[in-house]
This record gives sequence, C-alpha cells and structure tokens, in this order.
Amino acid sequence: MKKSENSMQRGTNRRKFLTSGMVAAGAVTMGASVLPVTSAAFSGEEDGAPITKGDIAILTFLSALEQVEADLWIQYAELGGATNQGLSPIDLPFTGGLAPDYITGLLVLDGDMPQYISDNTDDEISHHRFLNNYLESKSAKQIDLSRFAILPPSQVTGVPQKGRLTNLKQLTIDTSWWTRYRSETANPDFGGTFENAVPDLAKGQHPAIPVSDADLGVDANGNISNHLQAIANTAGFHFAFIEQGGSSLYPALAQKVTNLEVLRILLSIGGSEIAHFQTWHDKAGNATNITDGNLTFPNLNTGVDPNNGATGNNIADDFQTNLIMPEPTFFLDKKLGPVSIIRPTSTQQGGAVASVVSFAEDGLFRDPSTNRNTGIVDALMRLAEQADEARRKI
Repeated sequence: MKKSENSMQRGTNRRKFLTSGMVAAGAVTMGASVLPVTSAAFSGEEDGAPITKGDIAILTFLSALEQVEADLWIQYAELGGATNQGLSPIDLPFTGGLAPDYITGLLVLDGDMPQYISDNTDDEISHHRFLNNYLESKSAKQIDLSRFAILPPSQVTGVPQKGRLTNLKQLTIDTSWWTRYRSETANPDFGGTFENAVPDLAKGQHPAIPVSDADLGVDANGNISNHLQAIANTAGFHFAFIEQGGSSLYPALAQKVTNLEVLRILLSIGGSEIAHFQTWHDKAGNATNITDGNLTFPNLNTGVDPNNGATGNNIADDFQTNLIMPEPTFFLDKKLGPVSIIRPTSTQQGGAVASVVSFAEDGLFRDPSTNRNTGIVDALMRLAEQADEARRKI
C-alpha cells in the first residue's frame, strides 16, 4: 500500500531546499550577524552552567518562529475570533470576529472555536514577546521579522490592509499527523511514514480564511455555502498542523540546551504547544463530510482509508476521529516496547530546519504575485541551522 509521505520526512538539506525554485530570487540573508551576543549573555547561572551561544541560537530561532505563528493566528482571530468572551475577556490588540459567516462554519467544529482561536492567538503573542524579552535580559539581540511582512491579508471588510508574514489563502496542508499519532507500529524517528487523513488538502492550494466578502453570505435559510464550510474545515486541520509542529520542535531542541533555566523555558512553552495541538486535534475530527470542487473532507469513521479505499480493523484504528490520545508506539529502542509519546522528537524529523521546511511546504510564505516564497524562508533557515547546530555542553 503506497503511503503519502510525511512532510517532516522530506529532505531538510538547506542547499537543496533553497535551490528548489521556491525561494524568491535575491532573498535577504542574515549572515553571521544574526546572533550578536555580548559576554554578559554567558554569565554563570544558578545551576552552574552558563548560557551558551547554542542556547541563544535556540531561543532566537524559537522567538522568530513564534512571531510567524503569532502572525498567522492574528489573521485567524481577526476573522474568526471571539466577539463575546463572557466575564473573562482576552485583551487582544486588534478587533476580532470580523466574519460572522466564517464563524458559523467554525462553530460546526466546536461551539467554543472562536474563544479557543483568541486564546491560542494570545498565547503565541506571549511566547514571542517573552522569548524576546528574555534574550534582551541576557544582552542578546531580540529578533524581529517585520521587514518580511509583505503578504496581502484577507480582503474581507474590516480587516486591516497591512502586510503579513504569512499567507493563509493558498495552503497545501499535510494531515499525516492524524495517522502518525494513531499508529502503534511506526514512529517517524524510526523512519515511519504516514497517510493523510484528508488527502485532498495535501494537493493543490486551499484557503483557510475567507479571501474576500464574496466567500461570505448565507442562503434564504441562513445556511452558509459548502465553499465557506470547506474553508472553516481547512482551518480546523491547519490549526492542528501548526501546533503539532511546536509539540515536536520544543522537545527536539530541549535536548540541545545547556543552561537549566533555558531548558525550563523550552519545557514550559513546549507544554503549552502540546495543549494547543490536543485541542485542535479533537476539533478537526468534527469537520463535516462535504465536497467543494476538488476538495473532499471524508467521513473518517467508516473504517475506509480515504487514500485508497482499503478497509479493516487497522484502517479504523488509523482514522477514527475520537482516538486523539497519542497511541503507544516504539520509542528509542523497539525492545523496550510501545509507549505513548510526542513524536517525532529527533532533530532530523522535528528540529528547527525541519520545522521551517514544513511551514514552507505548507504554503505559509507563498507570495501570490510570484507563487514563490518570500525572503523570510532564507532568514528562518539561517536561524534554524544555527539552532540545530547547538550542542549540550556538560
């Protein structure tokens, strides 16, 4: 049976990736000045281990990626965030919930979707802000990718028409995380590959937000179109795709940290990324079985593999929507037996470069005017390489 390849299994060689035709010509590079750090950054800490250049490289990359995540979540919240947050509102620095018809589609996935979107947005903003503040407290430079905010946002009425870091209108979404976390026999760190839950999302380009007011509106009965529901369903699977990446990235990089305080930061923020993923994993399973053009959201509870039509008990185990807890699988050594874990957690599969590659292949940085990535990919790759090169010093 042919397996669709997990995006994190694809090549993460920077030279090969940057010459594949996806990165815009003349992309801005950051050079050796990416991580200027004064000697104060390496003063001793209470645990006796100094903060190393590798630690700073890891924190800098994570802050950069959190800025990317904050950018995309702000776009989701602008259109689909909460407008009525009860007695405990989140003070986001922008107006949310600008597309009520889009929210109607999101509510099919869960009645609290707008609140969860606003919460997740607030979290990612806080991650980037905290990491930058921590870097500054250690006399290291903060990171700011705002010069790459050149991508056009949604044209829905009310959305601020300013450039963004990410494009949520032309996504190619890997949903193999769905079967990866249900497999009891395969682990990407052992070379396992996994099928997509929604094969059509991994082909072509799909919007996860309404592109303009033309995507909105309801019929005489107050129902939204299949197209708008498909956009909301796409968003639901994209939420989980983004957060499963962070769930693997933080533990992968934590293994390279020297200073215990920096390790504490990674473990603490990484735990919140796992909480996000678990939430969105659950909500994606509520996506309705609909077809919109060349995009079909299959019924995943029929015991039929949506990739090839195969049936059987093993198929049901791989796709059933309420199986959202990580299925025990092999870890470290198969002789130890299966265990429920986050996976992957190796640098090759879940590290910094792998994360940038998966985001780029997702279409997040695609410039619609050129159909090529913006210069942010080259900048992130340089930061990612430095983070992956860090080594724990004992």
